[in-house]
Amino acid sequence: MDGGATSYNRRMTETDRRPIDYIAVTRETYAQLGYQPYRWALNEDPPSWATLGKPLSEARLGLIASGGIYRHGQVAFTHRDDVTHREIPTDVDSAEVRVTHFAFDPAAARRDPNVVFPIDTLRHLVAEGTVGELAPLALTFMGGIYSQRRLASELIPVLVDRVLELELDAVLLVPV
Repeated sequence: MDGGATSYNRRMTETDRRPIDYIAVTRETYAQLGYQPYRWALNEDPPSWATLGKPLSEARLGLIASGGIYRHGQVAFTHRDDVTHREIPTDVDSAEVRVTHFAFDPAAARRDPNVVFPIDTLRHLVAEGTVGELAPLALTFMGGIYSQRRLASELIPVLVDRVLELELDAVLLVPV
């Protein structure tokens, strides 16, 4: 886990700091793949946010990331409407973390998985007492799922069930 401290303290380059026009990149990527233009989900109802019932320093935090993250030895995500998920132990060595994705250039994430899977940062926050504890498993999936129906009917219920089983107080969602 020593590699985590190095990764956490790595200095960002100017290239790393450039903003990404995610909507334009998504439109271009979907067009290149032959998809119809991406239809952004419209959530008319107010979100179901809840106040954390305890200080974050006492909370059990989960991590869910959509960057196509998996652990060495697990099957990589496919590139078309893959609605499966992976479970990665939160004590994983960052060198074991892999990234594959069709909707963004994963080069930076492959150099430092914390770009899309901030596990070293979260472990640092636990060590300094800002976060009470991490769940034993992080949940990951392939973002950019075109079928909102499959996302809502297949993937989200599985993730919700796992969050409940892990008895989390809060979840950090890392969208990619």
